[in-house]
Amino acid sequence: MIAAFLTTILFSMSAVCGNRSAKLIGGTEANFWRMCFAAVLLGLYGENFGVGLAGSAFPIFLISGCIGFGIGDMALFQALPRLGSRLSVMLTLCLSSPLAAFIEWAWLGTTLSLAEIVCAIVILAGVALALAPDKKLQIARQELAWGLGFGLVAALCQALGAVLSRKAFSLTKLAGEDIDGVTAAYQRILGGVAVGTLLLLVVKRDSILDVFFGGSRPASNAMPDRAARWRRAWPWIIANGLAGPALGVSCYQWALKTTPTGVVLPIVAITPLVIIPFSYHLEGERPTLRSLAGGALAVAGAAALAWTASHSR
Repeated sequence: MIAAFLTTILFSMSAVCGNRSAKLIGGTEANFWRMCFAAVLLGLYGENFGVGLAGSAFPIFLISGCIGFGIGDMALFQALPRLGSRLSVMLTLCLSSPLAAFIEWAWLGTTLSLAEIVCAIVILAGVALALAPDKKLQIARQELAWGLGFGLVAALCQALGAVLSRKAFSLTKLAGEDIDGVTAAYQRILGGVAVGTLLLLVVKRDSILDVFFGGSRPASNAMPDRAARWRRAWPWIIANGLAGPALGVSCYQWALKTTPTGVVLPIVAITPLVIIPFSYHLEGERPTLRSLAGGALAVAGAAALAWTASHSR
């Protein structure tokens, strides 16, 4: 439980930092470089103090990283500048809780009680209430639609990645292996870096083609602006990489190693409430009363789901 609560705090800090860096240099590029920074930190630990890339479950951890880190974080970084850090993380984490419980039931046979299903519905209702557009929500309808779409993809990938990690840890236990949370995060992030590299190449394909084959160059007066954006972005990228994929995901894997996803993800789902003071101080985002009520309802459902899951197993 301690690991899950630490994950919540670290993920809230990561989301705010990610929002700032995504607005400065774009979500795909910001996500890629923060994963590279975290991969170096995790690799130093994993290769010197952990088992490195060894272990029978490495392929599953790698696939989990491709889905959760690669596709999921890409979608989250596209939702962040459209919905803001609080709403993006609320949508992703609160929806991933019931999704993970459903996937674990369908794939691994983990049953859901009626109380757990009711709690999942309460979470969905809270998210819907918090995200329902109002006059004070200054988000264009098209941006809101895209943000919700990316948030749903991020939630599904978060759920799939968590269930895959649970499966990987169960295999290591059967094989008599012991992989700690930091090493598991290292094995996962390599998949995320691979997918992130492919996505970055797609986004930057025109610039790459220009380098090798010539072509139009950006106007020279645009270069100082890009350099200025990078000078402002790199501290947020480093902070995001440290709080999110390095420390945050290490605590996340530590929690998943010992606790079912139906307990871990609901606890992590209180991240949106932890984000409120950060987003208010750094982004000037003043949440509406309905948004707070929806967030409280979603967190209450997540807390009830955590309690129900912990007492039914």
